[in-house]
Amino acid sequence: MKLTKISALIVATASLSLPACTKHEEHAQHEHHHKLVVTSPIMKDVTITQQYVCQIHSQRHIHIKALENGYLEAISVKEGQMVKQHDVLFKVIPTLYKAKLDAELAEVQLAQLELNNTNRLAKDKVVSQNEVALYQAKLSRAQAKAKLAEAELNFSIVKAPFDGIIDRLHEQQGSLIKEGDTLTTLSDNSLMWVYFNVPEARYLEYMSGAGEEKSHENIELMLANGKKFTQPGKIGAIEARFNNETGNIPFRADFPNPNRLLRHGMTGNILIHRPLKNALLIPQRATFEILEKQYVYVVDKDDVVHQREISVQNELEDVFVIGHGLGVDERIVFEGTRQVRDGQKIEFEFRKPEEILANQKNHAE
Repeated sequence: MKLTKISALIVATASLSLPACTKHEEHAQHEHHHKLVVTSPIMKDVTITQQYVCQIHSQRHIHIKALENGYLEAISVKEGQMVKQHDVLFKVIPTLYKAKLDAELAEVQLAQLELNNTNRLAKDKVVSQNEVALYQAKLSRAQAKAKLAEAELNFSIVKAPFDGIIDRLHEQQGSLIKEGDTLTTLSDNSLMWVYFNVPEARYLEYMSGAGEEKSHENIELMLANGKKFTQPGKIGAIEARFNNETGNIPFRADFPNPNRLLRHGMTGNILIHRPLKNALLIPQRATFEILEKQYVYVVDKDDVVHQREISVQNELEDVFVIGHGLGVDERIVFEGTRQVRDGQKIEFEFRKPEEILANQKNHAE
């Protein structure tokens, strides 16, 4: 009988203590579940970065071609060599053109002798001045043909039209060359033209910017190894035609290349850093997406939340620049967006936007 009373007492004690513990845990979870953090947008100056895939081209990149037929007699350069303007690159054996020049020079000598003889006869009144003019014209024609033959002969010597770097040699010494055959390519790498495509919206945004804003743009080139090119760039040109198939318009940025590090055909990424004054910022964590549209929960004066669509103008790491949809004096839910619903009255903790941004991984400064 005594054992039965003790067992009943233990069961009764356990029954009384279990609900109290469960209620405490449920209360703690309830408080944790409904703990919301609210903040406000903040307005400040930021620097936005836009990144574009790019292709790197030499300022001048041309094919060096043979101007005449013949055998490639001499190659005066090596692949990858730096050359100066007017340096001799190739010589072609111009047998036929040398013979043609000699023949034309002989015709010049003959025409000169005939003119001299006619002038003597004209002084003695043997021939008229018309005869002298005829032989003068004959001499002029012979001289012109000789200059043409000399020019054709000079075409057999291929010279560098500008300072640059020699590319691969397409022909070897002794090869039979035809007019128009490519011998090599020459690249002027002193200034590089970097091409990239800009979406239509970004193009309009760029063109609407003030001249002072454009002058403060910082343009960098990220190379394939993940390192930035040491020289700064600037926008050199915007192409005239808009590509309505891709929705882009090509831009060109110019980069000095004093150490000749950049070569024609390389790839990379253009980074355009642009200052933006009085930008309205909110943390990305305060937003949520529905059907590719961005929303926030706005808290009204009665602490009731309302779902509102916003327009994101630019995206920084952890921060959105708002185009429209929010005011700087409004309050938004920062933590707990999944715990609330439209029209719900909430209890929350308010934190200043400066404190929120300071805790972001990369806040705007």
